[in-house]
Amino acid sequence: MEKQEVLIALNMVSDVGSVRLQRLLDFFGPADKIFSASQEKLIAVSGMSESSAARIRSFKTAQITRELALIQKHNLKILTLDDADYPDSLKNIPSPPIVLYVKGCLLSKDNLAIGIVGSRQASFYGLNCAEKFAHDLAGMGLAVVSGMARGIDTYAHWAALRNKGRTIAVMGSGFGEIYPEENIKLVESISRQGAVISEFAFNTPPKKENFPRRNRIISGLSLGVLVVEAAKNSGALITADFALEQGREVFALPGKVDSPYSAGTNGLIKQGAKLVSSAIDIVDELKIQIISNTKIEEYSESAQKNILTRQQAALYELLSDKPLSWDDLVEKTNMQIPGISKLVLELEIKKLIRQLPGKQLIRN
Repeated sequence: MEKQEVLIALNMVSDVGSVRLQRLLDFFGPADKIFSASQEKLIAVSGMSESSAARIRSFKTAQITRELALIQKHNLKILTLDDADYPDSLKNIPSPPIVLYVKGCLLSKDNLAIGIVGSRQASFYGLNCAEKFAHDLAGMGLAVVSGMARGIDTYAHWAALRNKGRTIAVMGSGFGEIYPEENIKLVESISRQGAVISEFAFNTPPKKENFPRRNRIISGLSLGVLVVEAAKNSGALITADFALEQGREVFALPGKVDSPYSAGTNGLIKQGAKLVSSAIDIVDELKIQIISNTKIEEYSESAQKNILTRQQAALYELLSDKPLSWDDLVEKTNMQIPGISKLVLELEIKKLIRQLPGKQLIRN
């Protein structure tokens, strides 16, 4: 196998990860020596368990053959640390990904990037702000980096695309297991106007432990990270921690003091994160020269359409990523079915909510 193929193969071995993979490379030198090493030599590498060593030794050539075929079939590009196109911003972070799967194209100008992260169960205020900041940053020539999760991430990606800007999505799964599934269309759109990347092998499922690894890449690709809305124990705060570790700036959007959705962001501000109220605040803090003359005061047409009435907002706030029945809505709103039906239809048109089988409602 060629060096790139060896690295892809090693990256496919479960439980190895980028830290152990780098230790293996440092210990053995040429990557192809790793697969021919004895069990004893493998476990001599710091952090290598007997089970991980056994998985390396039992790796079959057929596995890398199938992986390479999937990479070619789905028009993916592989970048390793040795490649000229590998993002400079990632090379110097602790434990950079050894292998990146890329759909789309990473450009040198993507070094001017801002991460936008936040809650999956965002309030309408949070979604609106994510859209506004992403729209304005993209309009000024900055790439918007996020994790393609429901809520804040998805709104940030779409807003950058609608303003004809660059956006980069970092996945916590492989390209064969796009998560969430409803963002398959988003992946295709981003790949035409930016890049979708993953350090995970093609058929890696979206396991819980994958997402912190994804978060370090989001912050690593960014000059700074904006946390739009986050609960006290939100995964977005992990991204903020990585940003600080990597020497990136952390920005936070203030929220209502009694809102659980803002507990995390308000806490970050207490700890020294930069409070921001506009994209200009971020650009000024980072001393970035604006590339585009786009008037950031002009809000996107789609955002204007998403302005909610008081009743629409009240109904939206009752919903989350956990299904809620119509009967529960009747009880919580004291409204009758015809009135709820009208609001549900209006929110569905705005693509903020959707109906599940059994008359269950859920946020998009």
